[in-house]
Amino acid sequence: MILTTAMLKEKLKNYQDPAGKISRMCKEGEIFKLTRGVYETDRNTPGYCLAPVIYGPSYLSFDYALSRYGLIPEAVYTFTSATCDKKKKKNYENTFGIFSYQDVPLRAYPFGIQVLTEGDYVYRIATPEKAICDKIYTISPVGSVKALEELLFEDLRIDSSEFDNLNKGDLIRLCDLYNTSNHKLLKKKLEGSRRG
Repeated sequence: MILTTAMLKEKLKNYQDPAGKISRMCKEGEIFKLTRGVYETDRNTPGYCLAPVIYGPSYLSFDYALSRYGLIPEAVYTFTSATCDKKKKKNYENTFGIFSYQDVPLRAYPFGIQVLTEGDYVYRIATPEKAICDKIYTISPVGSVKALEELLFEDLRIDSSEFDNLNKGDLIRLCDLYNTSNHKLLKKKLEGSRRG
């Protein structure tokens, strides 16, 4: 369960020093600090459930989502999330893992997100198509469709058969929301393969 400092102070109002009690509860493993003023009571809560609480609004995306969907072979141990209009990357480390956050364009932010529930926790994660679009947004532009294919299938090691199973229509619509040459090249590749 997620608790804020205010909630804890209310629960502990009969203590002479509620702040001191909160500090002792952290030391004794009764509660675990997520970020300033926010705590979790269950050590076994998965980090992905806590990512939106630590910094938000945000949704899981980039490498974490690509790995979770089996699009890349690597296991990813950082909970990577997309934000918008925050202007700078943020990183947090706590008992539950490493959490990183970076912006995507405001225009693209609201689309291609699934809302999932696990127990009492609600979190958001990019669709596979959105995770790819978010990921290539963070990478320096390439100059051709061939270079983009190398980026996707060699550098990022995206599984080509999994990529072929993605919803091409959704990918093309999402590409239009990012104003980068990488997305224009991806759209060109997809439209070419549709015609072919």
